[in-house]
Amino acid sequence: MRKQNLSAALGIFVMLASSCSRPPAPSEPAAPVSAGKPLVARAFNSNFPLSKHTYNGLGAASDGKIYYVLCTAVIDTAGQLYSYDPATDRIEHLADLNEAVGEKDLKAIPQGKSHVPFFESNGKLYFATHVGYYTLKGGRELMGVPPPGYKPYPGGHFVAYDLATKKLESVVKIMPEQGILTMTMDPQRGRMYGITWPDGFFVRYDMNSKELKNLGPVSAKGEAGFGAEYRTLTRAMVVNPDDGSVYYTTADGDIMRYRYDKDAIEKVTADNLRKDYFGLYDPTSPGHMGYNWRQAVWHPTEKVIYAVHGNSGYLFKFDPKIERVDVIERITSKPSKQSGMFDKFYYGYLGFTLGPDNRTLYYLTGGCIYKDGRPQVARDKTKIEAQGEENLHLITWDIPTGTYTDHGPIFLEDGQRPSYVNSIAIGKDGDVYALSAIQEGGKERTDLIRIPNPFRR
Repeated sequence: MRKQNLSAALGIFVMLASSCSRPPAPSEPAAPVSAGKPLVARAFNSNFPLSKHTYNGLGAASDGKIYYVLCTAVIDTAGQLYSYDPATDRIEHLADLNEAVGEKDLKAIPQGKSHVPFFESNGKLYFATHVGYYTLKGGRELMGVPPPGYKPYPGGHFVAYDLATKKLESVVKIMPEQGILTMTMDPQRGRMYGITWPDGFFVRYDMNSKELKNLGPVSAKGEAGFGAEYRTLTRAMVVNPDDGSVYYTTADGDIMRYRYDKDAIEKVTADNLRKDYFGLYDPTSPGHMGYNWRQAVWHPTEKVIYAVHGNSGYLFKFDPKIERVDVIERITSKPSKQSGMFDKFYYGYLGFTLGPDNRTLYYLTGGCIYKDGRPQVARDKTKIEAQGEENLHLITWDIPTGTYTDHGPIFLEDGQRPSYVNSIAIGKDGDVYALSAIQEGGKERTDLIRIPNPFRR
């Protein structure tokens, strides 16, 4: 029965794919891109129906397993940590975030999320907790106001999961009513760094001295501000392992550097991200990432940062030695390139990473849907996040050759389009993992999906 369903679904996928591509006009050279047939992804069920849209919260560890956090947006349930073992095809529930940090009976706004990637060091996975219970005001998500009988959010934690003992515990808790939105780690120097939400404080924790330090706000009043004091906060920080510097960006387009040798933050003055190719943005208005990079990774041999600008989908690199930004190519999907429009998820996508081969960049991004030969580009601006339906595409960029490949749209086995995908991990066999919204029985949950290795097919 499953094979029959797959065959029928694949027939639909091929028709959908053909409607999403157009040959170039006779006078045009063929574009140096390729769009493969649709990829069929497998959806898993972690048996957590309260799971809500997840950002980052996913990683592949040295033991071959895929680790992920399913988030919540309710007052009485925390986020949950799971692992999936491709060798045994088994999902294991590992921890409740509230219980792990000692807040099970606190009766406060829970540790509803992890909004950061995983970092592995000395047999442990490090990540951070974040708030998931919000109060909506003027179309914005603000720190949740606790209902009667509940306390305010106690503050996010840097946490560690021991791969051997399977124990998750708090390393340190930051200030009250601040979640940890953004995180990176310097295992060599024993440092963890974070940017808090909603105020946007830069915090660092030294694992040797046990010192937690707040270096102040990174950009105006962050996402707690209003009017001229509002700034969207960056979702990615990158460590230069050679000197311990930490790089992040602001919505105004500045590249900022934390100096390990000075324990201080300074602005990179030689270049910035205010590029015409990225678009024009008012950094004081919500609903977009401004000039921030959306996701960024360190390349260990080139010793540069590769990053993607979320709204425009441009790939670029930043060389910290010469403080220069080089815009490389727009790595949105082929349908988005052809339509010339931004994707429906106006913040851009966090599903961007460097593969284990240290030459392939993977990017999960949107692709406009073509109907009757025309791209569907209208936006529903009443929605805070994804402003309409789109396909999910897997893009790879081969760094040495500069080769862009659109591997085609991704569908689940029952024909659903994965949505709200802002995470990525590459398994040891090259399969690509993400967390996606999934419809089942008239209800929506977020759960793990596995996309087959695009190079194997």
